Amino acid sequence: MVKPVVPDLYLASQSPRRRELLQQIGVNHAVVRASVPEQPAIGEHALDYVQRLAREKAAAGFAELQRQQLPLAPVLGADTLGLINGVILEKPRDKAHARAILRQLSGRTHEVITAVALHGQLHQAQRLAITRVTFRDLSDAEIDAYWNTGEPQDKAGGYGIQGLGAVFVKEIHGSYSCVVGLPIEATCELLREFNVPWWSAGAEA
Repeated sequence: MVKPVVPDLYLASQSPRRRELLQQIGVNHAVVRASVPEQPAIGEHALDYVQRLAREKAAAGFAELQRQQLPLAPVLGADTLGLINGVILEKPRDKAHARAILRQLSGRTHEVITAVALHGQLHQAQRLAITRVTFRDLSDAEIDAYWNTGEPQDKAGGYGIQGLGAVFVKEIHGSYSCVVGLPIEATCELLREFNVPWWSAGAEA
């Protein structure tokens, strides 16, 4: 009888993009459910909010492992948000809202912030990455056409840099994977701290 492979890491996220990034760097992982309300507290700064959500997701995922009596391993929680002029960019509520967001981003620079947290049996730690993204000027016609593809409907900031929305990006300063949803360099720092291997970890030892 083949014994099941025990993951080295659990991901407290349903994001396929975060799974793909972990797969890209060769992390043996599994997904664990973590339900956390995503609503900033009154007066909570965006940087505090995104880091709190990452911590709470990781903690909720670890609690779920214990509840299900699954083999314990560090749990990764992450949260990503966009900011322009200090205002959080939301997911579009409808086509009109998506138009307003993308018109606001057109020809301007915004920030994408991703917080990553790991929750283990003995301690917790986290990292923060910030990337500046500049859009070229967008026409109303291409904004409408982009909405009709269906891609922006579940994306914070109304676009996906890893998808069709890549054509809007003029330049970025910082981590590309931060914009996708999981900054690789910051994540590897945490993995190293928690002794979670990735494809090259053995070679670095």
